[in-house]
Amino acid sequence: MFVDVAKIFVKSGDGGNGAISFRREKYVPFGGPDGGDGGDGGDVVIKVDSNMRTLLDFKYKKKYEAERGENGGKSNMYGKDGNDLIIKVPAGTVIRDANTNKIIADLVEDEQSVVVAKGGRGGRGNAKFATPTRQAPDFAEPGMPGEEKWINLELKLIADVGLIGFPNVGKSTILSMTTGAKPKIANYHFTTLTPNLGVVDLPGINSFVMADIPGLIEGAHEGTGLGIDFLRHIERTRLLIHVIDVSGIEGRDPIEDFEKINEELKLYSEKLASKPQIVAANKTDLGNEENYEKLKAEMDKRNIKIFKISAAANQGLKELMLYAAQMLQTLPVEKEEIDDIYVAEEKRFTYDIERADDGAFVISGSFVDRLLQSVNIYDSESLKYFHKVLEKRGVIQQLRDMGIEEGDIVRMNDFEFEFIE
Repeated sequence: MFVDVAKIFVKSGDGGNGAISFRREKYVPFGGPDGGDGGDGGDVVIKVDSNMRTLLDFKYKKKYEAERGENGGKSNMYGKDGNDLIIKVPAGTVIRDANTNKIIADLVEDEQSVVVAKGGRGGRGNAKFATPTRQAPDFAEPGMPGEEKWINLELKLIADVGLIGFPNVGKSTILSMTTGAKPKIANYHFTTLTPNLGVVDLPGINSFVMADIPGLIEGAHEGTGLGIDFLRHIERTRLLIHVIDVSGIEGRDPIEDFEKINEELKLYSEKLASKPQIVAANKTDLGNEENYEKLKAEMDKRNIKIFKISAAANQGLKELMLYAAQMLQTLPVEKEEIDDIYVAEEKRFTYDIERADDGAFVISGSFVDRLLQSVNIYDSESLKYFHKVLEKRGVIQQLRDMGIEEGDIVRMNDFEFEFIE
C-alpha cells in the first residue's frame, strides 16, 4: 500500500526532578545538601531512511513519545538523560506543524534529520541552591515538561523526470522499458494507482531517476480521478515528459489532451506548469500519421521538442532518454522553497493575575504550578527563594501596578499568603 500523507502526535520526554537530600555520613554530623539534578528528557527526532518508500508505518501507529529523564538522587547523583526517539521516514518527506501548517523541515537526503520536539530540561537538585547564607535549602526544581504537538508528514517523491499524461497513454510501459522498474501494465485506465520510480542508466549519459505519475484527467486539481493525490509528486522534478497517445484509438484529440493536462498543472500550481517539457508521441506503431503530424506542427510552434515513439515496441525510447539526460545537464537541482518556515518557540512558563470576587489577587498558570512544585512552603529558606523568584519574574511589581495593598490576600492554587511590603 502506498501512503504519502500522515498525521502523528509526538511528545518529547519530560525532564527528571531534582532531588532534595542532605549528607548523612557517620563522621559528617552537619552535612550539607547533596541532591543531584534530574536528567534531561529525550528528543523526538525524525530521520531519513533510504530503505523506506512510503509513510505506511504511520497509518497504524499515531503516537510517539520519547523517554523521560530520570530523577536526581542523593550523594549528588545526576539522573540519567532520557533516550532520544528516532522516527524514520522516506527521503522527500515534508514535515509541517499541524496547527499552523508551517514547515518544520524538508528532508531530502539520506540520514538527514531534524528535532521536532525538544526534551525537557532536568530540574536542579537542592545542592545547586546552596549559598553562604542559604546552607540547607529544602527545595529543588521539578523537571521541565517535554514538548508535544501534532505534525503532518507529506511525501513528495524525489525524481529528476516525471512522466505525465492521461491514463492508459503508455507511461508505465516507458518506465518499464527504460529502467529496472516493473510497474503493473494493462490496457485499461488507472492501471497505475501509485507512483513508480526507476533509474534510467544508459551508456554515455549520467543516470537519472524517473517517476511514472498516475494518470491525470480533467478536474484532477479538484480531486477528480487519482491526480490530486499524486500531483505533489512531480513538484520536485526538474523535467516533465508529457506522454500523448496519437493513435486515436480512444477517439481523443492529441492537442486537446496536451492542453487539458497543462491546464490541470496550472490550476494546481503555476510552478508545475512552468517546468520544461518534452512531448513523447506514443503508440505511433498503431498508425494515424495525421495525428502525429498535427501534434508535431503544434509543438514546433511552441518550441517544444517532440519524439515519435512506440513504448510497446521499444522504438524511439533511447533517443528520448538521451535528450532528457542532456536537458537535465542544463537544469539546476531545485531546492524546496520555504516561505513560511516553522520556528520553534522557547519553552516558557506563563502566568495571569486576576482580582477575585472576595478581593484576593489570584495568580494562575504554568509558572505557578512549577514554582509551587519546587518549594517547600513550610521552610523559611524555601519561602525566601519563593519570594525572590516572584520578584525576579516581575510578579510583585505587577501586583503593585494592580493596586495591591499591605495585608491583601494573594492566592496561588491552594496556597494563600498576605502581601507585606
